Amino acid sequence: MRGCYPKSRGACMTLRTPLRLVQYGTHPLHRAMKTGYLDIKAFLSIDTAVSAQTKTDHTALKDALADKPIVLVGLMGAGKTSVGRRLANDLGRTFLDADHEIEVAAGRPVSDIFKDFGEASFREGERRVILRILSEDSNIVLATGGGAFVDEDIRKAVLDKAVSIWLNADVDVLVERTGRRKTRPLLKTGDPKQILTKLAAERTPFYSQANIHVQSGRGPATTVVRAALKALADWPNGQAAQ
Repeated sequence: MRGCYPKSRGACMTLRTPLRLVQYGTHPLHRAMKTGYLDIKAFLSIDTAVSAQTKTDHTALKDALADKPIVLVGLMGAGKTSVGRRLANDLGRTFLDADHEIEVAAGRPVSDIFKDFGEASFREGERRVILRILSEDSNIVLATGGGAFVDEDIRKAVLDKAVSIWLNADVDVLVERTGRRKTRPLLKTGDPKQILTKLAAERTPFYSQANIHVQSGRGPATTVVRAALKALADWPNGQAAQ
């Protein structure tokens, strides 16, 4: 929401507090609607107070997971990177994208590794990079590639050392999301929907071994993040969040 000084140009500001969180008639914006004048000092005072009250405190969750990396698994397009960044931010952790770390180690894009050396070579490098990451730091949120959790060594290390979250998305959602990028090597070999349907059937038995299951739909990433945070708070008592 935006607020502006009356009869001014450019003197606008972002309002953090939704009006619905404040009793009608008590917020400076309510009065501004009637008078045409916004008391900025009064607004800043109440906006800061309400924001502090409504901000979620994840201290207990941070402490409970202090020695556990959080690892996101799932098919390409499930939202592991976008959700992972937000989750890391909420929990005060470092976000790492496994594909990016592989590219840094190899000095070339994932698509070039597939093209020049084949998938088997990529999987070998992926295994080395992910096992190294898991051995170096626990205060991370790691987004893995779609095939990583299928690898037995990676899956065992993740299940032993980390809390794993499967972001499960319908194939139609995956097709829509992956269509926005043309850099997915496995989708360049045929019809994307058929390929994703086949991969889902093959990989679901592995993904389902993750500690937590969260549905990733067409809504905003923040919805998935909230579901993941709730499931993490319940873990290990609650196994899945649908």
